[in-house]
Amino acid sequence: MGGFFHKLGTLFRRQDAPARDGGVSDAETERLRALYRERCSRFRLLLSANKSALEIMADMEEALRGVRPFGMTYVRGACTRACASVFQIVRHLNALSDNRWPELETKFDEIRTGIEAVVAPHVRAGGGPLVLPIAATGVDLADQTGGKMANLGEIRRRLGITVPDGFVVTASGYQRFMEAGGLQEEIDRRIQAADATRLDEVFALSASIQQLILAAPVPDDLAAAITAQVERLAGPLHSPHPGTSACAGAEVRFAVRSSAVGEDSLDASFAGQYRSELNVPPEDVLDTFKDIVASKYGVTAMTYRLARGIPDEDVPMCVGCLVMVDAVAGGVAYSRNPLDLRDNTVVINAVPGLPKAVVDGSFSPDVFVVSREVPMQVAQRQIAAKPQRFVRDPIEGVRLEDMPADMVDAPCIDDARALEIASLAAGFEVFYGEPQDIEWAVCPEGVLTILQSRPLREARHDELPEGECAPGKSVDGAGGAGDGAAAEPGPLQGGYGCAESGPPVLLLGGTPVSPGAGAGLAHVVRKDMDLLSFPDGGVLVIERALPRWAPLLSRASAVVAEAGGAAGHLASVAREYGVPALFGLPRAAELLEHAGIVTVDADNRRVHPGRIEELLGHAPRRNLMEGSPVHSALAAAARLVLPLHLLDPESPQFAPAHCRTLHDITRFCHEKSVEVLFGASDPIGSMGTGPGAQRLGKQLRVNGTKLQYWLLDIDGGFRKPVPGPVVDLADIASAPMLALWDGMTAVPWAGPPATDARGFLSVMMESTVNPDLEPTAATTLANRNFLMISRDYCNLQARFGYHFCTVEAMAADNPHENYVTFQFKGGAASSERRTLRARFVGEVLEARGFRADVKDDALFASLEGLPKERILTLVRGVGYLLIHTRQIDMVAHNERVFGPIRDRIAADMARIAPVAG
Repeated sequence: MGGFFHKLGTLFRRQDAPARDGGVSDAETERLRALYRERCSRFRLLLSANKSALEIMADMEEALRGVRPFGMTYVRGACTRACASVFQIVRHLNALSDNRWPELETKFDEIRTGIEAVVAPHVRAGGGPLVLPIAATGVDLADQTGGKMANLGEIRRRLGITVPDGFVVTASGYQRFMEAGGLQEEIDRRIQAADATRLDEVFALSASIQQLILAAPVPDDLAAAITAQVERLAGPLHSPHPGTSACAGAEVRFAVRSSAVGEDSLDASFAGQYRSELNVPPEDVLDTFKDIVASKYGVTAMTYRLARGIPDEDVPMCVGCLVMVDAVAGGVAYSRNPLDLRDNTVVINAVPGLPKAVVDGSFSPDVFVVSREVPMQVAQRQIAAKPQRFVRDPIEGVRLEDMPADMVDAPCIDDARALEIASLAAGFEVFYGEPQDIEWAVCPEGVLTILQSRPLREARHDELPEGECAPGKSVDGAGGAGDGAAAEPGPLQGGYGCAESGPPVLLLGGTPVSPGAGAGLAHVVRKDMDLLSFPDGGVLVIERALPRWAPLLSRASAVVAEAGGAAGHLASVAREYGVPALFGLPRAAELLEHAGIVTVDADNRRVHPGRIEELLGHAPRRNLMEGSPVHSALAAAARLVLPLHLLDPESPQFAPAHCRTLHDITRFCHEKSVEVLFGASDPIGSMGTGPGAQRLGKQLRVNGTKLQYWLLDIDGGFRKPVPGPVVDLADIASAPMLALWDGMTAVPWAGPPATDARGFLSVMMESTVNPDLEPTAATTLANRNFLMISRDYCNLQARFGYHFCTVEAMAADNPHENYVTFQFKGGAASSERRTLRARFVGEVLEARGFRADVKDDALFASLEGLPKERILTLVRGVGYLLIHTRQIDMVAHNERVFGPIRDRIAADMARIAPVAG
């Protein structure tokens, strides 16, 4: 390596002195110039890979904060891209330095192997039975049968409670079906090729995968096992066993239901995300089995798994096949009030006919609130108008029929039945050791049958300011029906008495099914296409609270529905997501169609025009993914990617052997690559090793003063050959570098802004507790800024205190070649303050046509394809921002201090780099 630079030094000295005998030949001169250009090209490629690696790391940091949902495809893709970029960095450094650090590749391989072990797909062991009778299931087999069917088996076996007879296609049966003909492999390929964060792509992906599943044959051994169980249950010799129910007297039909592994857990209920088919004839069970499996890839289920951080491979779709219950009444019972588990009541939702109307939110149910005091008694009743009910149909399976006129307003169960259900719910809570959400049905013979039991999650409550009403509590304590008007608050309804003199009201009443308040643009959704135009942070307005609208809950600030109750699947998911929801408001879609921004106060049963800040909680939105398998996988991988341990380049520990993460390798390679080309003491960084040898990097001198800027001329960046280690600004020919310098010096920097105590404390705390903070201690290179330049090109690597910036620009005569990129990361203030600074700079650049991507405190902005003069103007603006946005993160929270600074920057930018007309 030293020999190359020694020869290169000879070449450069020949440019300034007459040739002497024995000088370098013209051929050798051209070869050395080619080598020089190749070295500079390697450095540029290293910088490009370095930029990509830092962008990926910033994106992973943002993902971990719960800014957006992501799946294992993202985790594996981000880790793969990070490894690829860092491998390129290592390769370019070793090429640049004649393989001076070969051990870097060994260290990289160790870290990459660790990452791959964390994100490798989980392989589920097979070999179990393909099907199991309900009588043979229990909670000890939940990994094979799914929680829903496992709980039914446990209830029958341990408690002797009546449940439907039936069987379950196990995880092994599902795996057998999905592996036949390479079905799972093809599904995985399609998922990896799609962008799961785009709802339009999810719709297309969902349709293609479901069609694939429905067209696939059921393997012979699985089909035979399912058929044998169907014949056992539907045959003439079958009769209900003790503790099971077939509702005797009717032809045997089946309810075919999902029982995915992980479904009905406390952390992720999957309420209404998968398909159930009711009243299925025996001959259709095999095809219906495929329908249920296909529902795993419905839009609602795929977006739910994404939002909850559950990998696709972790959800085997077990399928329960139960003898159909011909219910005369049914519904859902909560062993505690889902809005307040401390409330000592059981809440029962009931409808006539099949319980489908309760769980899918088709219309509002009767609600019974039963006191858990001994003896139990019905404390409150809310009897809804029920003009229709779901019943079995021999052709359609299930249909709606009109209720007899004398039963429309009548309770669908009496108090004695409500007390029986409440007693059972309280007993289940004791048995499972936690509150339960129970689906039940009553046969024509009067037998109470349990269809499902799962853990009950309490709605999230943010601390309320003193004087505000709590969910489920009213000032006057009155009860009554929620009718969308000025009705008295009823069971599970928030009081409105404490806001009588508040802001104007658009809608009043209804049932708060998920507590809190949210504000956003009201968006009415009536069909699937309406989902695609739903705005982030919008208020979801729907006619019926159907589970199909659940994909929008991760983006909604609140939900308003004309019909539905607290026991519906959509209400359950809204509580799970922490989204305020108010159901049972007639004409809501019509009245809010063009209402613009509204505030939904579910606790007080009101919808207000505009954004009412005093009603909105300021707690951060819950990170639904935190603790999930996908989030945990990313966090584990990130521990091998993100932390920075190599902080001091002068330390003996600053070596490949001490690299523990990809970030460490990136930092080491960047530092050493700059040292190779710009280093003052390293012999490989100078052209020659004797007295008078020229460095490749020239120190910038302005008005006789040497500055902490070193320049590398890769092609015509200097106006003339420059002997010695210093270059004057007057000798610079690089147009983009001069434009950048003009912007940096256009307005004198007044120093850091006068900060308040909070800003100063934020900086000091971050400086002392953040082990990954970029160093500012004086080292060989830490205080230097480096520029690679040519006539039309400039690349700046700059460190200003705690902030690290990269600017790259091409300003040639051909507009198609031109571009500007600006990368910024760092700061000593808190993460929130640094993020505010990055967003501010991004907004200034976006106004001038840049694409600005802000990930936490990192900004990546770019623009291309403009004429040379416009590019140079924008480079001047970037140079100005580089200097004058330093350390404003200390005051970004203080409008009194930051406001004048923002106004001054806007005025300066309007002069230095005005917005294009």
